[in-house]
Amino acid sequence: MKREYLASTEEVLSELSSDERDGLAEKAARERMEQVGPNRLEKDSGDPLWRRFIAQMADPMILLLLAAAIISALTGAVQGGEGIADVAIILFVVVVNAVLGVVQQTKAEAALDALQQMSADQSRVVREGALRELPSADLVPGDIVLLEAGDSIPADARVLESASLKIEESALTGESLPQTKGIEPLSPVSGDDDISLGDRTNMVYMGSAVVYGRGRAVVTATGMDTEMGRIAGALTTAKKEQTPLQIKLAQLSRILTGMVIAICAVIVVVDLVRHGAQLLSHPALMINTFMVAVSLAVAAIPEGLVAVVTIVLSIGVTKMSRRHAIIRRLTAVETLGSTQIICTDKTGTLTQNRMSVVEHELEGPQDLHLRAMALCSDAVWDAEAGEATGEPTESALVNDAAEHGFYRSGQARRYQRVAEVPFDSARKMMSVVVQTPDGRFEQYTKGAPDEILKRCTRVMRADGSSTEMSAACRDSILARNKSMADRALRVLAVAVRFHAERPAADEVDALERDLAFVGLSGMIDPIRPEVADAIAEAKGAGMRPVMITGDHIDTAIAIARDLKIIDSKLEALTGSQLSRMSDADLREQVTRYSVYARVQPEHKTRIVRAWQSRHRVVAMTGDGVNDAPSIKRADIGIGMGITGTDVTKNVADMVLADDNFATIVSAVEEGRRIYDNIRKVIQFLLSANLAEVFSVFFATMIGFTIFQPVQLLWINLITDCAPALALGMEPAEGDVMKRRPRSANDGVFADGMGLDCIVQGIVITALVVVSFFIGSYLEVGTLDWAAMIDGHAALEGTTMAFITLSMVEIFHSFNMRSRRASILGFPNRNPWLWASAVLALALTSAVVEIGPLAEVFGFRELSVETYGIALLLAVLIIPAMELYKAIMRRQKRRG
Repeated sequence: MKREYLASTEEVLSELSSDERDGLAEKAARERMEQVGPNRLEKDSGDPLWRRFIAQMADPMILLLLAAAIISALTGAVQGGEGIADVAIILFVVVVNAVLGVVQQTKAEAALDALQQMSADQSRVVREGALRELPSADLVPGDIVLLEAGDSIPADARVLESASLKIEESALTGESLPQTKGIEPLSPVSGDDDISLGDRTNMVYMGSAVVYGRGRAVVTATGMDTEMGRIAGALTTAKKEQTPLQIKLAQLSRILTGMVIAICAVIVVVDLVRHGAQLLSHPALMINTFMVAVSLAVAAIPEGLVAVVTIVLSIGVTKMSRRHAIIRRLTAVETLGSTQIICTDKTGTLTQNRMSVVEHELEGPQDLHLRAMALCSDAVWDAEAGEATGEPTESALVNDAAEHGFYRSGQARRYQRVAEVPFDSARKMMSVVVQTPDGRFEQYTKGAPDEILKRCTRVMRADGSSTEMSAACRDSILARNKSMADRALRVLAVAVRFHAERPAADEVDALERDLAFVGLSGMIDPIRPEVADAIAEAKGAGMRPVMITGDHIDTAIAIARDLKIIDSKLEALTGSQLSRMSDADLREQVTRYSVYARVQPEHKTRIVRAWQSRHRVVAMTGDGVNDAPSIKRADIGIGMGITGTDVTKNVADMVLADDNFATIVSAVEEGRRIYDNIRKVIQFLLSANLAEVFSVFFATMIGFTIFQPVQLLWINLITDCAPALALGMEPAEGDVMKRRPRSANDGVFADGMGLDCIVQGIVITALVVVSFFIGSYLEVGTLDWAAMIDGHAALEGTTMAFITLSMVEIFHSFNMRSRRASILGFPNRNPWLWASAVLALALTSAVVEIGPLAEVFGFRELSVETYGIALLLAVLIIPAMELYKAIMRRQKRRG
């Protein structure tokens, strides 16, 4: 069968073996139910909690943490149980991370539940010639359903009868105005082989609602076969890409793992060469080799990295929630900061999703025009709410009249409707006759300007008189109508007729003739006042807004031009044109277009994919059900919290609590700040870990031990974490919103960060090794190489090296407030960093100076002078890094 909207009602009924008057027989309905199943959307049961928890544990950094726990446990076993506390700390971090991940992901399961709830619960159905009320889940193809204003559409259906039937379909099509439905078969526009969903005027779809009139329709699709079902299926099958941060941390994990394996292999080879057969015959040598490998593994793995990054992201989430951006996935904060393309819906996102009269072109008196527009309407004025309720267009007219005082003092109630001719899509107008307070009868007719003018023989004047309609006057009115329409306004005309007595009949021909033209009203879904500035700021930050809407192309172009999203209509594309493009053509041409109009749900996902294929980080905003698959596909999905459907909010990475486009820009700034800080944290921790690796490796190559694994583990988990967290709370640098978004291909070590880590690691290593040798010399008055090589390192040397390493990282955290700017002139706006320095100093001093702790960790109490030398060496990291930054700034200027 050809598509139902291209076929006549008789053909559709015949194909479905149904009867418009009697509907289906109960037996036939039962048989079809067995074939197609209930009229409900399927739901993926999802993975059980234990499986999700295990999936969280499979993250590379989590695996590294578990490896550190095993290593620490083995170390503790060898050294008499010293590492039990460290194992407990690591496992605690792992469990908390996994629990947070499971909680975030389980929220997405509500998406299909929300889709199901949007469907009607009960439907009025004709079966065997009788009208019955059945659960909507019992509907099958061929059922005849009756529709009235306020009903939800229970399934996809072909309209058989329409009495001014209007359907609100914005959730599916993005169209801001209700769609008038008819029964005539449709024909594709020349050059097209199909008709977009928004233009199928003889179809109704599950999830939409009747806002006006009544009708009758035959069900053509139920459950997962409906347009809503296709969206539900897309939600189930749409692939969710990893965020850039997840990808970069996974890369880092692989690098660190490879480095650990390589260095441990080198150590084993060196020991084999050095000791030869003795290694196998002397268990102590084997244990020593194992301990060195353990030390290197602990030194290389930044045990606190995952925990610190998670906490930094969580703090960012809290800050963003105070700015009306609710983050549903922690890593989405970072992704938003790298966004390059913002694909945004028009209705309800850039505009207010509320029709408003913005312009009048009058021939007659204004009060007559406003009164006619308001009374020739079925919208109802709600004095308590201060606005009209009803069909959006008519509500806009009533609200406009109210703004001009028509509904004050109850004057509207003094005009009693005595006759009417309802709106009809063929006539494109409606008429009412009212009795005025002084007893006269006035007729008001409103509708499409060209149709109204056909019935006008006169034109009103501003003084209330009328004159004969001339050809020049008619042409002038049509020209003004075109001018308003070209600016994306929806234009309605109003005319009047004065009756000497109450009309005898409500006949169309008797009323809608010899009218006097009054004026035109232009209305539009207005742009949100803050959006223009937000888009300008987004473009200034290197992001490209792309409007994707179900609305008409002319309306979309007009809105986009006002917002400076486009400069020419050549930058706009319709859904039908998009359908004729292959994926390859779209990938090639996607950069040419910033407006897409009359799109269908699958178009939005194609657009997102096309941008992603060009290595762009894509954000997608939306509020309707039709936005959900593309929101899930995008790198960062943004749902609307007020006007958005539950479906959209549940699949989104971020929800705007105020539906404010400007909130996106604020969230981008916060995302960039957080990513900058995460990179600072990573650089800080890695430079420290490299210093540990270099120190242990250097000592091992010479033949002595500088640190034990438990000492390194203390620094990594305790001393490093406080300043790392403080760095994560660093305020944004001044140019954060003046940069272009970073490329999605940039690695963690982009922009010279890898070199920074190596240089900083080498400098710290030099300071630590010097501190070790000074301490060793001060303890015995000489450097006893033989004793150190035999494994008897001076405890004072190890203690001084530990203090220097611990404190150099504290001082280095101040360097890391900016990767290139000098800290000497940097504003002091991070009290947390000072607090972390004090805390780290206290913890370091405690583990060295408190006897029982010092004994467990293998330290010796130092004199004030020796302690001061260790601190002085640590402070040297600041001038060293100031010199390095100055060199790098000079090199950048030369470049």
